[in-house]
Amino acid sequence: MSDVTVPPSDSRAKRNVTVLVLAQAILGAQMPMIFTIGGLAGQSLASNACFATLPISLIVLGSMLSATPVSALMQRYGRRAGFFVGAGAGALGGLVGAYGLYTASFPIFLLGSLITGTYMSAQGFYRFAAADTASDSFRPKAISYVMAGGLLSAVIGPQLVKATSDAFVVPFLGAYAAVVAINVIGATLFLFLDIPRPPRPAEDAPKGRTRWELLTTPRIAVAVICATVSYALMNLVMTSTPLAVVGCGYETGDAANVVTAHVLAMFAPSFFTGHLIARFGVEKIMSIGLVILAGAGIVGLSGVNLEQFFVALILLGLGWNFGFIGATTMLAGAHEAHERGRMQGLNDLIVFGGVTFASLASGGLMNCSGGSAQQGWTAVNLAMAPFLALAGGALIWLVLRPRDAAEEV
Repeated sequence: MSDVTVPPSDSRAKRNVTVLVLAQAILGAQMPMIFTIGGLAGQSLASNACFATLPISLIVLGSMLSATPVSALMQRYGRRAGFFVGAGAGALGGLVGAYGLYTASFPIFLLGSLITGTYMSAQGFYRFAAADTASDSFRPKAISYVMAGGLLSAVIGPQLVKATSDAFVVPFLGAYAAVVAINVIGATLFLFLDIPRPPRPAEDAPKGRTRWELLTTPRIAVAVICATVSYALMNLVMTSTPLAVVGCGYETGDAANVVTAHVLAMFAPSFFTGHLIARFGVEKIMSIGLVILAGAGIVGLSGVNLEQFFVALILLGLGWNFGFIGATTMLAGAHEAHERGRMQGLNDLIVFGGVTFASLASGGLMNCSGGSAQQGWTAVNLAMAPFLALAGGALIWLVLRPRDAAEEV
């Protein structure tokens, strides 16, 4: 549904995908870095240990607040401009965070986290940028390949943390300095992007649907619901996992291994998710993703042996991959090019709003739902049920309702 003519070879799209995969791997490495050390750094600065994870929540909040303006910027000036702004915000956020650590100021550190959220928002548009110049047949594969770049960032980020965290006397200061360097160096990748700037609409050109009209379009509504549920539930359970693993008597290293297995499961399937969508259809892959997420909750409720944590978190990652990439593919094919900035910004505003709520709720469910870590873990997994029912019901409704040819992906 784009006004850009794409050659059958998809040569331009493949070049852009290569650039975006590298950006996901290199620039994206800052996110596992910050998510690994943000809570620990916050714990060292906060006067109350209850606020230790507030830096992580503020990153997600910053992403939610900046999604709409970043998308509007890209709609007007092109993807490259938006990605440069994102990298600049990542560098500034890392610099402010480093200064907060150096001066032992928790408020300044939190400000750096909020600014970093703008980078996180811009990174979320890599997947949409991959679809901009792709043909209908290559689109799901392009989105999937870019998401697969997260597998590399999941390996690069933790290794950089190990190499830089103790580089200075102030703990974690070296890691935040590395974040600044990653953004400055990684931003040069965007010089090689070849995505046409959206054409300026003529005075008599169609203005496109309003935000309300877009959201009430069946395929868009279901895509947004499924993306939000997949991402928010993944964040809800993942954030609680280290607390649950350690609280049930295992070592911190065991918790790290469980989270590593989860992250690998999130991104490794991306090498073939696009092919599965192209072959079986986006609705089937999304439904499988929701079923797998439900399976993660069932395993989580079945017990707290270490292997049960591993299986639950691997299923959680796999379910997120199918559900989120499927929803992104559905959304990318459900709006016109001139509606792109409005719709994609609105989508990420809603998605990261859900993720912000989940990240804030995770600690409360884990720590305030009973007298033991096992009771808290049970509450977290039970909380998945109503949201999975909402997304599953919406997807079933979409599949069963009659639809016009214009609604096809």
